[in-house]
Amino acid sequence: MWLSPPLSNSYANSGKKPDMISSNTQMSEVVEEHPSLIPVINRFGIRLGLGDKSVKAVCAEHQLDTDFVLTVINTFLNDEYFPERKLQTFHTSQIIDYLTKTNQYYLRFQLPNIERHLNSFISMSTPDNHTLALIGKFFSTFKEELTARIEADGKVWFPYCLSLSEQLTACPASGEELHLGSETHEEDTIEALLFDLKSIMIKHLSGEYNENLCYAVIFAISSLEKDIKQHNRIRYRILTPMVAAMEKLRK
Repeated sequence: MWLSPPLSNSYANSGKKPDMISSNTQMSEVVEEHPSLIPVINRFGIRLGLGDKSVKAVCAEHQLDTDFVLTVINTFLNDEYFPERKLQTFHTSQIIDYLTKTNQYYLRFQLPNIERHLNSFISMSTPDNHTLALIGKFFSTFKEELTARIEADGKVWFPYCLSLSEQLTACPASGEELHLGSETHEEDTIEALLFDLKSIMIKHLSGEYNENLCYAVIFAISSLEKDIKQHNRIRYRILTPMVAAMEKLRK
């Protein structure tokens, strides 16, 4: 299905050209320079032990769409880069598969990692640190919100998106194109909670506490915060308007 994208493109309008990873770039060089990419490539089934193989060779080895993997990698590494036109050429199932694996990564690894470090940090801090209870409460709220959204994605949102796509593929409208508009959304609750949690720790900690554990918690929160921001860019600026366009076309 051919997609007719909106004219806006944040990358094109930014006036900046970040360094781009190409299909001929050695995957190991990219990961060496950006270790934060390890969980991203893991979602595609790519593990370390990359040798000197190019991105294209690694993708071929794992039967992956090189263009899609490159688009995700470059989007993750460059805040100014968001190729809406490129992302809209991929099938709905590709986008949902990546978002699903990202959700699973949050549940299996990032949430437990933050919780483990946070529990150790709280238990090793002095009782006179009055912000500990608030920090624990904020994390519990965040965990509940994220878990609930992931559950809704898996049971309701993603199946609905796939169903719409399958319906249009089975019964395509005669000659009609799928026009994507620019969707807006309110501030994401998940992002806001993570930001508040980090802000409380940075601004309001008191008493004695383990500085190394404190850093570990903040680093883990910041890593998840960046990941969720990139996740939400694809979620709100690609998948949501894609679904809205499919709904209009179906009527």
